Amino acid sequence: MNKNATRMLTGLIFGTIAMGCIIQGKLALLALLLFILYFASREYVKVLNHKGFYPSLKMICIAEVLLAAIAYFQRFDLVAFALTVCAIGAFMWVLFRGRQPYIANVATTLLGMIYCGWFPLHLLFLRNLESSRFHDGLAFVVIMFITVLLTDTGCYYAGRHLGKHKLAPVISPNKTIEGSIGGIICGILGAMVIGTYIGLEWYLSLAAGILCTVFAQIGDLCESLIKRDAGVKDSGDSLPGHGGFLDRCDSYILTIPVMYYFCKYFIFSNELVNNFSAYIKGLF
Repeated sequence: MNKNATRMLTGLIFGTIAMGCIIQGKLALLALLLFILYFASREYVKVLNHKGFYPSLKMICIAEVLLAAIAYFQRFDLVAFALTVCAIGAFMWVLFRGRQPYIANVATTLLGMIYCGWFPLHLLFLRNLESSRFHDGLAFVVIMFITVLLTDTGCYYAGRHLGKHKLAPVISPNKTIEGSIGGIICGILGAMVIGTYIGLEWYLSLAAGILCTVFAQIGDLCESLIKRDAGVKDSGDSLPGHGGFLDRCDSYILTIPVMYYFCKYFIFSNELVNNFSAYIKGLF
């Protein structure tokens, strides 16, 4: 098969499995996340090794399991405790292993815990959102995934046929401003369609679409920045036609937590808006 056919087949298989686990939720979604996070973390460590940094894969995985348990049982009160334990563990690992560069190894271990673990685990929070109006967060997970998928597609085709001006020439030379705009338009349209289908107000659908499409592209650039700095092209070769798990999931890493907090405070609850309004009224 040619490269595009391989890419499409891999995406179809992986996407079908992922969506099945997301629809099922609970343990199926947890198992999917832990599977992806493990391989993404391995790729992250391997990429950083090219830069001469040696983050601890064991500490990152331990942190991910701990944070995953907290996310699964919705124990928000333990988040600060878990992050504190993880940070201390990163320092202890460097202290007793004694491998240079010390500061970089601690920093990249902590970054791996957050970037490869805590950010993606917000998908559990997003999936489990509930209110009197919406039974759960499944529809908003679908909005996010469709928006990111259409963003990637729009960026590719708009950039291929219309791209002239480089978006970030040093970090990702192939990305163009025209491609980025095409991706944003496609992503927003997708979010608006799905939002209309589930009965979400147009302005909330628009806001969700903008947030998802913008942070999908930022997440893509952030991963490109890490790879560019380390001097590698792909994070791995586990997914034929896509590179590694980190390459395939980079657009979601920042989008997931952003979408969760937007839904939590502006769709499933108006607490933040009401508190802000009350504060403004109190000033006058």
